Amino acid sequence: MKLKSILNLVLIATLCLSCGNDKSKDTKKEEVVEESTTFDYKVEQFADIQILRYQIPGWENLTLKEQTLVYYLSQAGLAGRDIMWDQNYRHNLKIRKALENVYSNYSGDKTSEDWTNFEVYLKRVWFSNGIHHHYSNDKLKPEFSSDYLKQLLADTNTTLEGEAFDVIFNDADAKKVNQAKGVDNVGLSAVNFYGPNVTNSDVQRFYAAKKSPNPEKPLSLGLNSQLVKENGELKERVYKSGGLYGTAIDEIVKWLELAQGVAENKAQGDALGLLIEYYKTGDLQIWDDYNVAWTSATKGNIDYINSFIEVYNDPLGYRGSYESIIQINDFDMSQKMKVLSDNAQWFEDNSPLMDAHKKDNVVGVSYKVVTVAGEAGDASPSTPIGVNLPNSSWIRKDVGSKSVSLGNIIHAYSNAGGKSRLKEFVHDEEELRLEETYGQLADKLHTALHEVIGHASGQLNPGVGVTKETLKNYASTLEEGRADLVGLYYLYNAKLQELGLVDDWKLVGKTAYDGYIRNGLMTQLIRLNLGDDVEEAHMRNRQWVSAWVFEKGKKDNVIEKVKRDGKTYFNINDYEKLHDLFGQLLRETQRIKSEGDFAAVEALVEGYGVKVDKAIHEEVLERNKQFSSAPYNGFVNPVLVADKNETGEIIGVKVTQPESFASQMLDYSKNYNYLPEVN
Repeated sequence: MKLKSILNLVLIATLCLSCGNDKSKDTKKEEVVEESTTFDYKVEQFADIQILRYQIPGWENLTLKEQTLVYYLSQAGLAGRDIMWDQNYRHNLKIRKALENVYSNYSGDKTSEDWTNFEVYLKRVWFSNGIHHHYSNDKLKPEFSSDYLKQLLADTNTTLEGEAFDVIFNDADAKKVNQAKGVDNVGLSAVNFYGPNVTNSDVQRFYAAKKSPNPEKPLSLGLNSQLVKENGELKERVYKSGGLYGTAIDEIVKWLELAQGVAENKAQGDALGLLIEYYKTGDLQIWDDYNVAWTSATKGNIDYINSFIEVYNDPLGYRGSYESIIQINDFDMSQKMKVLSDNAQWFEDNSPLMDAHKKDNVVGVSYKVVTVAGEAGDASPSTPIGVNLPNSSWIRKDVGSKSVSLGNIIHAYSNAGGKSRLKEFVHDEEELRLEETYGQLADKLHTALHEVIGHASGQLNPGVGVTKETLKNYASTLEEGRADLVGLYYLYNAKLQELGLVDDWKLVGKTAYDGYIRNGLMTQLIRLNLGDDVEEAHMRNRQWVSAWVFEKGKKDNVIEKVKRDGKTYFNINDYEKLHDLFGQLLRETQRIKSEGDFAAVEALVEGYGVKVDKAIHEEVLERNKQFSSAPYNGFVNPVLVADKNETGEIIGVKVTQPESFASQMLDYSKNYNYLPEVN
């Protein structure tokens, strides 16, 4: 599971290669700048997006072998970058290549408003890995005409025609992922996980007929394939060597094999071997074997995420999006946070869940704070701040999981942000003071509790199917809300002070509750256009959690809606009762998951998480106009440059920074271009 953000990312600051060639060496020296003691985290801002950069602290302390391992893993991740583009939409690669050719070769007037709008559109497409907004899922709207684009294409001798051209300007494929109630979600989603004419009922019927060899250890059916109709018959196109995306996968495998050769230990090397075999065969049993081995491989300084993992982009929750994150252990912070992992059973035993839904033995919850060394696919440019994997329920129960907090990413957010928007939306000076004093700690703890305790907690009732089948299109938002609720329940608990994680658990808890309610009921709305429903799974869960406790606490005035000088604020009057309400909702969300109660999850999400109070939304957007900072943040990656001797042996790996967002995107398109335009 991926934690995109516990709180609005703009507020985190106040809260807490072709075969045989080393293509990264093609990066020109004038295109990079060295790391310096005075680090500028901000790259640029456009539309609703701010681009940041991050450092890799401690890089110089790694051995050459470790640096080489990181380099190989980062190259493997980037080799699959175009897979994510094609998964997001069938015309993305064709459109991107045409727009990039125009951008690189146009010699006409670059001072016009139309050209500026073209540049912004291309940067938005780069940021979203396609023509649909990375968060809202709405198709990006260009602020230039089709005639202007036609002229640019003609002036640069670029070809883009037919449906791929028309879709930029028309109303077709308007939503990448459509999660609306009572519609054919698959048919109305532009995401490229399903072929034309495949419907919800087709998907459900196809997988209902498939059975895992061991029902106690169900395979992640559909995770690594596209489902299409051929002559009226449903068929999977499997992502593997020799299959769909095979040319990119072969390149991923090449770099993973090099990584395996410099693995830190046998367990890490064995896990990499299984991942390689999975990529070669597409066998989902090998995928499970790999996840068991990867979860158990906890020693060493380097770790990674690579493959088709998160299912948020599939309206029915089967298919995994490609992603890669390369991680270096932050030993100091990991040791401080290890206490949560060591006490996982206490949290499970003392949770408000029904006894039947508690695990008797929470095993193998591994939590680390890590330094990110590179990201690709679904993790870039928009990155998570925390990750808990694997997603398989039975592996999590029997073997355990790995939870990580991306420390240098959170640090970059913290050093690039501002306080003006926070001051606008807090209820009073006391709330502001708490946020400034405890916000970063509260956010870090919520991330840890969400990932380590939240996703690892609870169990399904005997005989209940996997959650994506029982809860369908609501599975992702319920799971993220459930993990959020675990974090919220324990953030206001003396146990955190007993464990030495905080000095004043009540003040930290109050800070976390203030921020969550403020974001869930107000500030996250700056990400939506007026009149839009909430679609994205994490935004939905923050709203349904906040709206549910607000409504249930009205009788006792737990959370008060305050009007002052024409502005709306939400003030928590009783933190003890709010804590109890979070516990009640946690108990109910676990019951829904454990019993596979689709009617209940539909009522919960549709009743509290989808529709937006238009008056508050309009007010929030108006109040937000005064701020120049963007509601969404993302990152360029540091560039790892391998120095080699005359025999081709790596003798050093240098960390540099890209000159600009555009230069990195163009470099990636040039050097990691392993897929045809149509797949």
